[in-house]
Formats: sequence, structure tokens, C-alpha cells
Amino acid sequence: MGKMTKVMHEALPLNSILDGDCIEAMNSLPEGSIDLIFADPPYNLQLRGDLHRPDNSKVDAVDDAWDQFASFRKYDEFTQAWLKAAKRLLKPNGAIWVIGSYHNIFRVGAELQNQGFWMLNDVVWRKSNPMPNFRGKRLTNAHETLIWASKTESSKYTFNYEALKALNEGTQMRSDWVLPICTGHERLKNDAGDKAHPTQKPESLLHRVLVATTNPGDVVLDPFFGTGTTGAVAKKLGRDFIGIEREAAYREVAEKRLKNVRKFDRSSLEVTQSKRAEPRVPFGQLVERGMLTPGEELWSLNGRHKAKIRADGTLIGDDVKGSIHQVGAALEGAPSCNGWTYWTFKRDGKKVPIDLLRQQIRAEMN
Repeated sequence: MGKMTKVMHEALPLNSILDGDCIEAMNSLPEGSIDLIFADPPYNLQLRGDLHRPDNSKVDAVDDAWDQFASFRKYDEFTQAWLKAAKRLLKPNGAIWVIGSYHNIFRVGAELQNQGFWMLNDVVWRKSNPMPNFRGKRLTNAHETLIWASKTESSKYTFNYEALKALNEGTQMRSDWVLPICTGHERLKNDAGDKAHPTQKPESLLHRVLVATTNPGDVVLDPFFGTGTTGAVAKKLGRDFIGIEREAAYREVAEKRLKNVRKFDRSSLEVTQSKRAEPRVPFGQLVERGMLTPGEELWSLNGRHKAKIRADGTLIGDDVKGSIHQVGAALEGAPSCNGWTYWTFKRDGKKVPIDLLRQQIRAEMN
């Protein structure tokens, strides 16, 4: 961590919940100090009267004062102000996630573009257990939309592609996520036994967002902190968080929740990295260190070809000389070849991929 970054880091109210208006609180923080913002702003649901189930019981819908705006213009002005404050806070390579419903997400998306954020993806969170449409007048509203955007078009934002692929059993992660809504033991209750927050998000959603787009030690800001799901997941994953919440009842629940959260151990926080992000190890280093010796033969994985190792880390096989990649490609008559996965050496009569030796060196380097 650079000296300037360290000073800014120390000046931040890390791992705490700020009381008050989100815009004023954001404007009080140092410019360019936040790695990622996760925002779950008021939805401005425009409810018309109470909603009842078929048995005439009342649905506990979002009818709190903080979700009420006098007009679309007022909501747009609020969106413009908090997004402006958010953009000032982001580091040059920072990014933002905003989640919303059909009532507000399109207005928020337009303002993101108006302010120069660069859209990366919209993600559909498809709820595996949505609330039914009791009136039978519309489709069951079974999803919410998240927008992921970098601060600018040129931002070198964090994306742990390989980690998400690993989360998805080796398949590239798609932009439609099937996850359950917050129910059962995860749903926080107040002292009266009622839902502590009407739109509490599941930790699974934040886990995926933070594993995908942050690294341990990053600072994550949630300007609409609620009952602290972002903070709880950030703390577990070794990220620092800052929450902003003006409602005292929500802050109280969040603080109690966060006291009981423990950070995972350091080795558990490591995720699968892109091969390009790993330290470069020249094949010649295996020869220098005696892990392989000059004159030793390498065999192709398919067993059709062999080549001899030379003292400078090049190979010779069938009058072809060059790197492990060049010789492999020439012997196979292919335009290119990944020599690390193509070549094996023999130990105790068994073929062993040379890439295992490279991984051993990388482990030592880390």
C-alpha cells in the first residue's frame, strides 16, 4: 500500500455505520477513497392502498416514509445528488453496483449514464421463491435488476472472472442469478418479532458481488446500509466497509448483527486467479533449479512426441529447436501450443505434467 493510500485509508471511518443523510455523509468522506459502492436505494414503489392476500390478511409491503417521494422529478433529483456524491468518492478504477425494481432501476440507469459511469453489465437476480401476485392483475414479480458500472470508460475495474467461474462449477458465470430471497433464519426480526427491514437482501447476493468485484482489503461503501448485509458479508470476506444509515432502528439491528460476524481466515479468502495474474515462471528456471536436467527427455501428453531439454531451457526434437511452446507447436503442426500443458516428464515410470513444477515455484513465490 502506497504512503498516500495508507494515509487516506487511516482517515476513513472503516467498519462503522455513519448516522445521517447519505449525501451529506458521502460528501464528508475523502475524494477518491472507495474501491466499490453497493447501493440499494429507495425503490419509490408508488403503492396505491393496502395489499391483501386471498384470505384477506394484509401483506407487509414497503410503505415506510423513506421510500416515499412526492414525484418522479423529486426522485430523479435525489438520484442525481447521491450518484454525484458516489462518483466523487470512487477511486479512478472503482466501480458501483445499484439494485432496484422496475419502479426505479431504469431511472437510476439513465442517471448513471448521464454522469459518465460506464455500464459493464445488468444482472437479473431471479428469485427462486418470489412473493406471489395476490391480485392476479399482473405477472408475478420474480426478479430485481442490478447494474454494475465502472467510474469511467477507462477504469481498470476489478473482476475476478476465474473465481466466479469456480463458483459456477467451472462454467462462465452468466448475468442471470438464481438465488432465494431473504427468509427463515437469515431474516432479521426486531424486538416485536416483525421483519427488521422490508427489503433485506440475502447474503448470497452480496457474497457473489464482493467475490466477483473486490479483493481482500478493499473498501466497500453502502450508502443505504439498512440492516447491514453488505457490512456483514464484507467483514466475513476480509473487506473493509463503511455504512450510512439515517434510521436509528436499522442501525441498531445492523450493529448487533455485525458484532456477531467473524472474518474468515486468510487462506479461506483466497480465490482462483486468472493465469495471467499469477507470477511468470520461465521454463529455464526449472532447469536452473535442478527440477529438470539438461539431456532429460520430455514427452507430449498424447505420447506421440518427445524432445530433449537443453541447458538454456530450450528443447530439441526431430531437428526442431526452440521454446517448450515452439517445439510443441512444430511437432503437432499447429499454429500455437501451450507447452506447460503439452509436455510431461517421467518419474518412477509415470508421466508428470511440467506445469506441476511451475505451480510449486509459484507457491514458493506467494
